[in-house]
Amino acid sequence: MAKKKSAPQSDKSLEGIESALTRSEQFIEDNQKILTYILAGILLVVLAIIGGNRYYFKPKNAEASANMYIAERYFEIDSFSRALYGYGTYPGFLQIIDDYGITRSARLAKYYSGICFHNLGQHQEAVEYLSEFKTRDILVGAAKFSTLGDAYAELQDYNSAIKMYKKGIQKFGNSFSSPILLKKLGILYEETDELDNALNTYREIEKRYSESPEGREIKKYIGRVEAKLTL
Repeated sequence: MAKKKSAPQSDKSLEGIESALTRSEQFIEDNQKILTYILAGILLVVLAIIGGNRYYFKPKNAEASANMYIAERYFEIDSFSRALYGYGTYPGFLQIIDDYGITRSARLAKYYSGICFHNLGQHQEAVEYLSEFKTRDILVGAAKFSTLGDAYAELQDYNSAIKMYKKGIQKFGNSFSSPILLKKLGILYEETDELDNALNTYREIEKRYSESPEGREIKKYIGRVEAKLTL
């Protein structure tokens, strides 16, 4: 007796696809009104984002940038108090942050404010503002962590200072900033009697950044630590 032939595998696959399509069509038909509301909602959100960026955020950022111009000029001449708090009718960085908190200029004002506070001897405030500032710029990022390390060192929180210097090197390493950060790190190690770490840090400058200003004078730092280690 001849065996009954089974349906080809390809026919079964087609039947499965057709069944799935049928179920999908039925679902869309049954929920057409809800799906229309969802799509309309998504479209409104997209349009709101595009419109907000064009008609609110861009003009607001331009306004903030214009108002921050004088504060930046004061910052450039090391007039940190006027840069921070403003002068006359000209707003300082703190007011820019308050008035334009969602703009790029206000975010940059947090960096400026942290630097100003540090130079004015208000190191805890410097830590707070610099910690809130985020950037992908290599030089600005390195400068942020360099100042954070300095501020923590002034607060005698040496572990945090070391952590900030290292983070600046790891995240924003470059031939200009890294030897500066390494030198600060080495000096802090030396001042806290971690002489082996200090020596290794100075030797890294000698090995990797010998042509930098820090590298050209690092031998005297190495010699000083080696002398201390022999005592």
